[in-house]
Amino acid sequence: MPFSSLPTASLTFLRPEVQEIHNKLKTFVETECIPAEAEFRAHLATRHGPDRWTSAAVPPCLNRLKARAKALGLWNLFVPQHLIQKIPDPSLRPPQVLSYREYGVLCETMGRCPDVAPEACNCSAPDTGNMEVLMEFGTAEQKERYLLPLLRGDIRSCFLMTEPDVASSDPTNLETVLVKQQQRVNNRTVYELRGKKWWSTGAMDPRCRFALVVAKVVDEHVHNDTSQHTEKQKHAAHTIVAVPLPHPRVNCERALTVFGYDDAPHGHAQVALNGVILDESDLILGQGSGFAVAQARLGPGRIHHCMRAIGMAARCYEMMLERSMQRKTFGRLLCEHGGCQEMIADSYADLEAARLLTLSCAASMDEVGVKNARVKIAMIKLAIPEMTHRVIDRAVQVFGGAGLCEDFILAKALAGIRSLRIADGPDAVHKRTVARLELSEAKRKIHGKSRL
Repeated sequence: MPFSSLPTASLTFLRPEVQEIHNKLKTFVETECIPAEAEFRAHLATRHGPDRWTSAAVPPCLNRLKARAKALGLWNLFVPQHLIQKIPDPSLRPPQVLSYREYGVLCETMGRCPDVAPEACNCSAPDTGNMEVLMEFGTAEQKERYLLPLLRGDIRSCFLMTEPDVASSDPTNLETVLVKQQQRVNNRTVYELRGKKWWSTGAMDPRCRFALVVAKVVDEHVHNDTSQHTEKQKHAAHTIVAVPLPHPRVNCERALTVFGYDDAPHGHAQVALNGVILDESDLILGQGSGFAVAQARLGPGRIHHCMRAIGMAARCYEMMLERSMQRKTFGRLLCEHGGCQEMIADSYADLEAARLLTLSCAASMDEVGVKNARVKIAMIKLAIPEMTHRVIDRAVQVFGGAGLCEDFILAKALAGIRSLRIADGPDAVHKRTVARLELSEAKRKIHGKSRL
C-alpha cells in the first residue's frame, strides 16, 4: 500500500510493523543509549588537545551499541523508499521501509540522546545525507568505495560547504574552486581543488574517510568572470566532488567549538584544500550539478534535524517538570508558582506545535515529493530551532545554576539547538524563502482569477 494512502487520522500514526520497531527503539534509547552518555563523557574527559581526535578517543560504547542496534533491527532506518533498491548489498537495507513521516517519529526518539543514539543506529548526520547522495547519484565505483563502508558503519564522512571568507548563506558566494585542466601527455581531464572551508562537521573524526565538497568549476584556459551571470548560471557553476581522506593536500587547520563544546571525537573543523588533484571519477553526477545534488540532500535531512531537536527538547521539558516538583522557593514547590506554570504551558505548546509542523511537512514530502514541499521544508527550518530553543531555555531557567553546568545535559543541549538557527541556514534566509514562495503562489492565484 503506498504511503499516501495510509491512514492519516493522526500525524503520529504508525503501522503495526513500524510501531514494533519504534517500541524497540524507545527501549534501546532509554535503557542503553542514555545510560551510556556517562561512559561517553568519562572516556573523552581523560583526553585533551589533539588526543581528542584520535582513534583511541572514540568511546568504546559506540561500537557496542552499534552491534546491539544491528541485532535489534534498528540499523539504517533513515533510507527513504525510493532509494531502497539502490543499495548494492541487500543485507544492508533497513528491516522495514519507512515513509518520511514515520521515520520522523523515530527520529524524535533518537534525538533524546543525540551524542549516542543516532550514530548507534547509523542514522547520524552528515553521514545519512552523504549516503543518500551516493545512493541516488553515485557511480558503481563511488558506491563500492564510499557508500558500502558507510552503510556498514565502518567509516564516517563529512560535507564541506560553508566558508570563512564569504557569507555562505548565499551559496553563490562560495569561492572554493575546482580548476579544470587538460593534461597534454594523455589528453586526460583533471581537476585541482583549492579553497578553505569551515564548520566541516566530522572532518577531524579519526574514522572520516571521505568528504563531499562543494566547489565552483573554473577552466584554466577560459575567462571565468561570473559577475554578469544570471542566478541560474551561477548555480550551474558548482559541482560536488568526493575527496578521499586522509589526504596529503587536505589540512584540518583547527577544531571549532560551539559555545565552548568541541563535540569530539566527531566535531567541526576549519579545512584547507591545498591543490587536491581529482579526476572525473570523483565528480558527483558530473560537472555543474552541485546545487541539484545539494538540494536533494538537504530536503530529507531537515526532517531528521528538526525531529531530533524536538526529541532533545522533549527530554529537557520532562526534566523541567520533574525538577519543578522537587524544589521549593518561598515555601512552595516551583510548580506551584504561576511563573513556572506559565513556562510549562508555553513549553508544552511549543513542543506540540513543533512536532505537528514537522510531521505535516514530512507527510507532504511523502504525498507530493520533496520539491513540491519546499515551503513547508523552509517553514520548519525557521520555526523548529526557535521553538525547541525556547523549551530548553525555560528548562535551564527552572534548573537555575544547575542548568548552566555539565551536571545535566541542558547547557550542551541549549548550545546545540541554538547553533541550528545558523548551521541549518540563518532564520532570515528561511523567512525569505517562505515569503517568496507564498507571494509567488498568491500572484498565480490572483492572475488566474483575473483571467476568469
